[in-house]
Amino acid sequence: MMKNNENYATKGQITVFLGGTCNESTWREELMPMLDRRVDAFNPVVDDWNEAAQANEDRHKINDDFCLYVLTPEMAGLYSIFEVADDSNKRPDRTVCCFLKAHGGREFDAGTWRGIEKMKRDLVRNGAVVCEDLEGVAAFLNQEAAAIQ
Repeated sequence: MMKNNENYATKGQITVFLGGTCNESTWREELMPMLDRRVDAFNPVVDDWNEAAQANEDRHKINDDFCLYVLTPEMAGLYSIFEVADDSNKRPDRTVCCFLKAHGGREFDAGTWRGIEKMKRDLVRNGAVVCEDLEGVAAFLNQEAAAIQ
């Protein structure tokens, strides 16, 4: 796999930006232990969201091998939906998405979930990878990491 910036990523690893639901969601902490040591995951969540943190996030979105967006019913805003749709159009071969129907004691209602099912089909049609759960995300990323050796 060719990286956009070889100096940015650690040789022998793939890099992945962990985008998606913030709002104190624990999905990142649940996913990271499932990832192979050859998967270098960048968690953009910081205590102080400032210009430097935004610039660092933007660098990762541009340079990481994959941009992962996990969207959960804990979402407080809609920007992550835009991000995954935008990336699936601009960089579909680097876009991975997972919608969790229930997480953090919340659940998407039936009408919202029908819309999400349509979004998932459209994301796949754009060329993005859509996983059904965090285990599927880990399996995909671990498989990609194993393939670089």
